[in-house]
Amino acid sequence: MPYLQIFRDSAVSTPAARRKTLNLIGGFTALGLANCVQAAAAFDSQSPWMLGDWNGTRTELAQKGYDFKLDYTGEMGSNLHGGYDDDRTARYSDQFGLGTHLDLQKILGWDDAEFQLTITKRSGNNISNDRINDPRVGGFTSAQEVWGRGQTTRLTQMWYQQKFLDQKLDIKAGRFGEGEDFNSFPCDFQNLAFCGSQVGNWAGGIWYNWPVSQWALRVKYHLSPEVYAQIGAYEQNPSNLDKDNGFKLSGSGTQGSVVPVELVWTPKFNGLPGEYRAGYYYSSAKASDVYKDSNGQSAALSGEAYRSSSSKHGVWLGIQQQVSSVASDNSRGLSLFANGTMHDKKTNAIDNYVQAGLVYKGLFDARAKDDIGFAMARVHVNPAYRKNAEASNQARAVFDYDNPAYLPPQDTEYSAELYYGVHLTNWLTVRPNLQYIRHPGGVNEVDDALIGGIKVQSSF
Repeated sequence: MPYLQIFRDSAVSTPAARRKTLNLIGGFTALGLANCVQAAAAFDSQSPWMLGDWNGTRTELAQKGYDFKLDYTGEMGSNLHGGYDDDRTARYSDQFGLGTHLDLQKILGWDDAEFQLTITKRSGNNISNDRINDPRVGGFTSAQEVWGRGQTTRLTQMWYQQKFLDQKLDIKAGRFGEGEDFNSFPCDFQNLAFCGSQVGNWAGGIWYNWPVSQWALRVKYHLSPEVYAQIGAYEQNPSNLDKDNGFKLSGSGTQGSVVPVELVWTPKFNGLPGEYRAGYYYSSAKASDVYKDSNGQSAALSGEAYRSSSSKHGVWLGIQQQVSSVASDNSRGLSLFANGTMHDKKTNAIDNYVQAGLVYKGLFDARAKDDIGFAMARVHVNPAYRKNAEASNQARAVFDYDNPAYLPPQDTEYSAELYYGVHLTNWLTVRPNLQYIRHPGGVNEVDDALIGGIKVQSSF
């Protein structure tokens, strides 16, 4: 009899009984998987790990609550046409992530408790920095999302999570980034505009995404099986971004805190999963105006200091919904997504951002685990930020774009990406992609760019 039918027909009327039944089902499932995976040798295409199951040791450790991971992401980008500098070349950047997840219920007998520790190492260069974007102002999107936040080794996760009230209340504390829980989004695309928490991409001065961590607390409460609300408090400390502070644990340099709140709905329509997010963030740290001085005039023209605001804020919306499947296989089919953010016009260079796209998994029967994705994004520059660049040029009497001292005013940048993900093995996926960027960095004088990329994701 199917597990679901057993669960429905049995006298499982209390939350505790339901949990015991689910744990029993999970135990049988894990045992079955263990027997299957145990035989996996190194480089076995069916194994989830390149190095195999370590003669069964890895599965045995996982059953005892010790899960170890070593993941790799590598990204190549080449400027095929256009951009700030059309001298063709290629750049490569990558990241190693070494982590362990501990099930403290299995290890110590602590109900619904877990611990995560992750260290990351980033290295390499980004084609966007000197070929696609004008170096005088930089860009907004990045053709290689894995590049950034300092090419260094960092403590990326160190947190303890505990659930209460029959798992309705979930509390997480330690060091981690906002994007792990708030405004979360997958990262299969290579362009930054379609990867990860987008608030951190456009308000990056206060919202630190992976691989940066800070002291944080997140509280989540399930209002129903499909709906939960959460609130967090994150240390706003710019020194955490410094290349030499990858393992900094002290709070020195803290300027305030970022408080995000979010409501998340995870329904199923005709059995197909969806996720809908709406959130707001508030920063308690002081922030500088992007244009005006304390008298309300252009600071670039007056020579006075930019006026200070007591806070900073913004909102976001996110949608992901699978809309089709192949026969009865819900692991294949079409999914649609869209994201949008809006930010404080007084203090943020980007005032709004929108993107939308689609992913189809298992387009071909012979390649049921492959996926294809396409997305487009628009990043809009705050008009006050643009006026500040114009005023700065006016103050220095520099009006020629070719003058090295000229500060190009920025407006709107458009990005698009098409990729095909080749699922070579269960531990290796390669995603060749083409990216098109109109007005890179929002600078109209920069030629539209075509970028060829390859993203490699592997688990050792």
